[in-house]
Amino acid sequence: MPLSDWADRLLARDRDAVAPALNLADDARPEAVAATRTLLDRLESEAPQRALRIGITGAPGAGKSTLIDALVRELRANDRTVGIIAVDPSSQRSGGALLGDRMRVRSGASDEGVFLRSMAARSRLGGLADATRAGVEILAAVFDWVLVETVGVGQSESDVAHLVHSLAFVAHPDAGDSLQFIKAGILEWPDLFVVNKADLGPSAERSAAELEASLGLASAREDGWTPPVLLASARDSRGVSEIRECLEAHRAHLEANDQLEVRLRAGRRHSLVAALERRYGHFGIEALGGREALEKKIEASPQPSASLALKLAEAIEAKLREG
Repeated sequence: MPLSDWADRLLARDRDAVAPALNLADDARPEAVAATRTLLDRLESEAPQRALRIGITGAPGAGKSTLIDALVRELRANDRTVGIIAVDPSSQRSGGALLGDRMRVRSGASDEGVFLRSMAARSRLGGLADATRAGVEILAAVFDWVLVETVGVGQSESDVAHLVHSLAFVAHPDAGDSLQFIKAGILEWPDLFVVNKADLGPSAERSAAELEASLGLASAREDGWTPPVLLASARDSRGVSEIRECLEAHRAHLEANDQLEVRLRAGRRHSLVAALERRYGHFGIEALGGREALEKKIEASPQPSASLALKLAEAIEAKLREG
């Protein structure tokens, strides 16, 4: 089938086109990369920005997957369709997702309104592979909500924050290491904190109080949003509707304050610069005048991200040949 037909089907919200498009995005062969670039340009240019893009992160063992399962049930009960990307560690042998497409979201196993794909982090320890970014664009063209569950070992928080509208951090009660981890460097990223396993009682309430105290010491955010701390229990679905409502409220807040487009542009800029840095290193960025000059080029360009990335890569290579 011609690539244009796949794009047309995605823009028409055809769920059956999602899996082949994701397979294409995960294919590293040059011809597949070029085809993915063309597909993403069309989606970025023509797909309406209706989907809520949500990152779900937190330390291993916090219960991210079970909480997502509960959130999916809540969303489907409210007639929302859901696409999920679960970022897994990579297999050292195959390079693919180590845990594969195991069915974390049991409630969506036979539901046409739910789609789950596990994607490998590849060499990005704790971060996101480029295919994950493409996958989010593909799912956002078709589904009402797109959830991205990260590996949750550090770098993923800043990476996924540039990819989504809202980032939720899931903490385990009495997880001192998780709370110290938050205080050490990622307090600024999440838009919502969820203390999971609230059915454990006082320990969950203590963890929520610690989080709120830590947030009270943080500087005020430029977007005017104060991240709430919610108690939830994936086991009995306690607090899950409040999570949905909070994420919807954050999206509405961004739109009302003209911050949604700002956030999307910032994410686009970050993703392009990061991709070029990984490929060409410091010298490649300096060939275009340095990071600040490169960011200005990206901000000023009306081109879709995939085509712009190719144009900038060609410019860097030309400069490096001259030097």
